[in-house]
Amino acid sequence: MNGKYATVRERMVQEQLVPRGITDERVLEAMRTVPRHCFVDGALQSRAYGDFPLPISSGQTISQPYIVASMTQALALTGTERVLEIGTGSGYQAAVLSRLCAQVFTVERINVLLAGARRIYDELTYYNIMAKLDDGTLGWPENAPYDAIMVTAGGPAVPEPLVEQLADPGRLVIPVGDQCLQTLQLLEKKAGEVVVHDIEDVRFVDLVGKYGWK
Repeated sequence: MNGKYATVRERMVQEQLVPRGITDERVLEAMRTVPRHCFVDGALQSRAYGDFPLPISSGQTISQPYIVASMTQALALTGTERVLEIGTGSGYQAAVLSRLCAQVFTVERINVLLAGARRIYDELTYYNIMAKLDDGTLGWPENAPYDAIMVTAGGPAVPEPLVEQLADPGRLVIPVGDQCLQTLQLLEKKAGEVVVHDIEDVRFVDLVGKYGWK
């Protein structure tokens, strides 16, 4: 089935990602490789590579391919990093990250989503992903620091524990705003200083937890 979708994935890369400024060849290759259709319900697999988000269980979504690629590119991964992801969801974003770094640690608060993602990782033999059930706004302190952190839900502010768990130097990507619209931000920590860059406006599900929405 993966081979069946290879042409569709290539079209996704050429029509949705390259024209919008995704230039990192490693990111493009990961998007060509990871079988996105495996992370959505069977009834939606024919739409898995469309230019839009799709619903998954528990009222959550899988982000449109461009947003996945844009957030991944912003982390500027080279292959040796330890990456923390907050919000496993379908599992697709962590799967893409896992092709680009040494190890991914991903945290999800909804058990059914975590269980589904773990099953897919096993089926794909993506063995460099560690996942746990917890409040993602607290991070995963036992394995800190992380060279890069990605948050795949929108919060009112950047959770302080995540900034603390980010290595120096390190990069953190997160949507920040209200519950209707957020700005995707890149935080760069270097020599003890944190610089924030705005990337683009986005719309994500709520980041729920102690340092997010209640």
